[in-house]
Amino acid sequence: MDTRFPFVDWFRNSSPYINAHRGRTFVILIEGEAMARGRGEQLIQDLALLHTLGVRLVVVFGIRPQVEQALAEAKIVPQRHNGRWVADEAIMTCVERVAAEQRLWLEARLSLGLPNTPLHGVELTAVSGNLVMAKPLGVREGVDYDHSGEVRRVRVSAVQGLLDRGSLVLLPPLGFSSTGEVFDLDAAEVAQHAAMALAADKLILLGEAAGLYDENGAMQRQLTPDEAEPLLNQAEPGSEQARHIAAACAAARNGVARTHLLSWHDHDALLGELFTRDGVGTMITRHRYEQLRPAELGDIGGLLELLEPLERRGMLVPRSRERLEHEIDDYLVIERDGMVIGCAALHRFAEAEMGELACLAIHVDYRGGARGSLLLSGIERRARRLGLASLFVLTTHTAHWFVEHGFRPADIESLPPLRRDTYNHARKSKILVKPLA
Repeated sequence: MDTRFPFVDWFRNSSPYINAHRGRTFVILIEGEAMARGRGEQLIQDLALLHTLGVRLVVVFGIRPQVEQALAEAKIVPQRHNGRWVADEAIMTCVERVAAEQRLWLEARLSLGLPNTPLHGVELTAVSGNLVMAKPLGVREGVDYDHSGEVRRVRVSAVQGLLDRGSLVLLPPLGFSSTGEVFDLDAAEVAQHAAMALAADKLILLGEAAGLYDENGAMQRQLTPDEAEPLLNQAEPGSEQARHIAAACAAARNGVARTHLLSWHDHDALLGELFTRDGVGTMITRHRYEQLRPAELGDIGGLLELLEPLERRGMLVPRSRERLEHEIDDYLVIERDGMVIGCAALHRFAEAEMGELACLAIHVDYRGGARGSLLLSGIERRARRLGLASLFVLTTHTAHWFVEHGFRPADIESLPPLRRDTYNHARKSKILVKPLA
């Protein structure tokens, strides 16, 4: 196979995502550390590419390290409580100046169109303004937070109008009140409320960490809000991790389909998460995007595609479309982002109180995990609900796996009479049985 241009295969495989993302609304938070550490140029190129591909973009930018540097230069030591500083007049002067400078820098870079630059030929209009309304945090636990505030609302119709005209919307971590005041806001909170108000298809949070990890250090690719809450409780109050998890969980519970936690340190993170099936970071979603569920007629095409390589190798008995349609209610599938990556069937022999575990298959790219065990557990639960006393399986290649999962070798006399009569002696499949009691 010619591999001179490996990006061509990647580009072909990304086409379903290009189509899926076109016309969708993404809210993307870029923490200030990314700009401070020189990652701004690459991220802007990625934003321009997304814009070119038809994604409606709202970009929220953080300014914490830049403000901290400005405060240090001015010899101002801010008062901090619960991860927020008390934004008095001196601090707000720095905040407003830095926010304006950062916004102007972003607008300038998004306007770059020289022939030797990645943005050449891209007509990109970046717009900011008084699009986020805020209110003061007020006095909490005896501390007056002065001009530190929280989001009251996002001016949805104004933002939608800008997006409808093809603009990229920039939101600084500032909010405005009906009394004409300006408030310092948490950038993650701004991104969360913007995503919720716009019913965004995605909220993307670019921070230090590559995602969320369990107690063993393993990356958690997908979590529900309930599963992420313990990590929030363990995080230091006011830390970036705490702010991002809180924003992601709130967004997921309030209509945002998917929130992605990525690292700006990884140059490929943004595009890798959006244009590959498995992504690179952690996704928090109210409904799991990899799920075990009963099969439906619409899964037939995916089942045929999954089973064909195994049938060709003689590991499975060939099944026609008609047979699958007739037996579809017997099947469970694992669906991952719209793709059938695993399946198993339970064929019931009620008179013998037995069930046949059949057609257990996992896509070649998703083996090595616990998906086979997940399918087996699902089949066992279904068998118990049906009142079956045991499961049997016929296999030519994977007898050891079934033994490891509680099956024991048996002979043909152990099969129900109907299955005994149809046993294919030419295949010489091994027979294994597992009691369900």
